[in-house]
Amino acid sequence: MKKAFWLAGAMALALAQPATAADSVKIGFVSTFSGPTAVIGNDMRNSFELALDHLGRKIDGKPVEVIYEDDQQKPDVGKQKTEKLVQSDKVDFIVGYIWSNVLLASLKTAVDSKTFLISANAGPSQLAGELCSPYVFSTSWQNDQTPAAMGLYMNQKGVKSVFLIGPNYAAGKDMLAGVKSTFKGEVVGEEYTVWPSQLDFSAELTKARNSTAESIFVFYPGAAGVQFLNQYAQAGIKAQIPLYTAFTVDELSLPLQKDNAIGIPGAQEWVNDLPNAENKKFVEDYHKKYPGLRPTYYGAQAYDAAQLINSAVVAVKGDLTKKDAMKAEMEKANFKSLRGPFKYGNNHIPIQNFYLQDVVKDADGQLSLKTVATIVKDDQDKFHDKCSMK
Repeated sequence: MKKAFWLAGAMALALAQPATAADSVKIGFVSTFSGPTAVIGNDMRNSFELALDHLGRKIDGKPVEVIYEDDQQKPDVGKQKTEKLVQSDKVDFIVGYIWSNVLLASLKTAVDSKTFLISANAGPSQLAGELCSPYVFSTSWQNDQTPAAMGLYMNQKGVKSVFLIGPNYAAGKDMLAGVKSTFKGEVVGEEYTVWPSQLDFSAELTKARNSTAESIFVFYPGAAGVQFLNQYAQAGIKAQIPLYTAFTVDELSLPLQKDNAIGIPGAQEWVNDLPNAENKKFVEDYHKKYPGLRPTYYGAQAYDAAQLINSAVVAVKGDLTKKDAMKAEMEKANFKSLRGPFKYGNNHIPIQNFYLQDVVKDADGQLSLKTVATIVKDDQDKFHDKCSMK
């Protein structure tokens, strides 16, 4: 009886003790690490690991534990992996998410548990608007912003009409809506294709050619972008109708697209040659750590996510129970981003510059992306006024 009483007293005393700071910082990373689009997830992981190297593999003196989970590009799998990270692994932060539909399926789990989620790519309009949350931040953009910048560039070029083509899922719809929000000319056609299985775009290209539109805008990331650009060139349409894009030509797809990508302008908030010191070090060290691979905007955004986490943890001296203070620090964007300084809007989406990028060939015949001009400065997404956070 005395023993039972002693045990009960010890347990009560333990429960009464204040919570202590965790011995490590646990981060869950959800992305696609299998299938045709694994190259994107692997690049995000590579850059996140490089960021940890630059931080000395510690945050505020605490070792960092990263648990990588493969969402297989499937919303239901992404949700399951997010639930595992929150409920079983009890991570302090969740990072990653390439695909908007995967992020939307996973969002409630993170928000309900008050686990900080940092999207390093996906930017569905709902995340910026009605589904914004104190616990959700982006180190990329809202989906509409990049194509909206391209729409502005098309206006500058005097383009009068366009035919739109994209995949039939959340991001595809946002991308085409983004172009339409700024383009002042006529949209003469709009086609959505089955995602992610459709890789034959001959029917859509034929419709675009027969539409009399003087330009085409397309959004296809990854393998679909390679296939689309190859078919666009092979069908002889490249010589007839100029193509404008967002996310179709990047450092991952360029080695496969080769000369087909020359003359195809794109818009992005990060390009490998941005002249700030942090970006120069990132690009140089990426090449050293991963010989033969090229850093991308996917990776740059994942790198920034690690820096955002670091700023929050350092601000509270490692006490991860101080979520309000961590949120307040993250809202300052108080770290040296690879894209240069930016601000957060009230919905935790970056207010930032977007650049015109072009494909160039060096003296050795190697293709790369280069910054041509700044299309728009300090751009804020158009959904921020639908966010209830002030």
